[in-house]
Amino acid sequence: MKLKDLGEFNFINRINRAIKLSGRVIKGIGDDAAVLRYTKDKYMLFTADMLVEGKHFHKCDKAVLVGKKALSCNISDIAAMGGSPKFAVISVGFPGSLDLKYADELYKGIRKSADSFKVDLVGGDTVGSGKIIINIALIGEVEKENLTLRSGAKENDAIFVTGNIGGSIKLKHLNFTPRLEEARFLVKNFKINSMIDASDGFLADLGHILEESDKGAAILEKAIPVSKNASRFDSAIRDGEDFELIFTLPERQADRLENAWLFKTRLSRIGQICNGREGLSLVRKSGKSEKIKPAGFTHF
Repeated sequence: MKLKDLGEFNFINRINRAIKLSGRVIKGIGDDAAVLRYTKDKYMLFTADMLVEGKHFHKCDKAVLVGKKALSCNISDIAAMGGSPKFAVISVGFPGSLDLKYADELYKGIRKSADSFKVDLVGGDTVGSGKIIINIALIGEVEKENLTLRSGAKENDAIFVTGNIGGSIKLKHLNFTPRLEEARFLVKNFKINSMIDASDGFLADLGHILEESDKGAAILEKAIPVSKNASRFDSAIRDGEDFELIFTLPERQADRLENAWLFKTRLSRIGQICNGREGLSLVRKSGKSEKIKPAGFTHF
């Protein structure tokens, strides 16, 4: 069997089944970051993301934006857990023929993102490779009462999403702002039952919440904030690398959240969590409801 026959997430599940964790681990594989025992009041968050030339960016892209994206992906993961980023290590594979200016600009982008979100760059590794590869591991922390997992969605929760969905290929995938400030506001002021960052695609990532929570959902086409850069609705909800927050909270808190929202970032209430047996359904603008699969981007 080839990896492409098994699929990315089946491969991840295959790895997960073979791993035995110690009592130091609160949450391992299956969320935006691992959750580890840390202090009396806080958990440690640990995440990693890898970018590969030709897959996540191209050589013709501005190096400073590639670097910015490399760290921002990780910060977005920490945001989705309700936490704050702290320390990062950067490992890169560079061809020896790479122009030094490109490498300098790439690290400039990483530093810009680190400075914006108060992340200390504390080490890493450099190797020779046939193409540019960037792997960043990031440590963060979260107050125990603010930890938010994918697995906490409850029946009748309201579903929200920040920003716009789709069309990220037109620069947003390289030049986005992790919704860290928004996430911290949410977990400090509301009972956020589940949250994820939309990197694999809106439908796929909502699907991760539903799978981990053993729930279903009904979402409204007319309420989903599709980007003007998206080619059409059905592709927008499957496109990856939006890096927005998808989250759920009790229905009774939804109106208060909408009234209290103090950010320029768009906030949209797009549906409701339901019983797991009902699966995922999309209510079209016509009023017709149809069952859909939470498909999105996969690496193989």
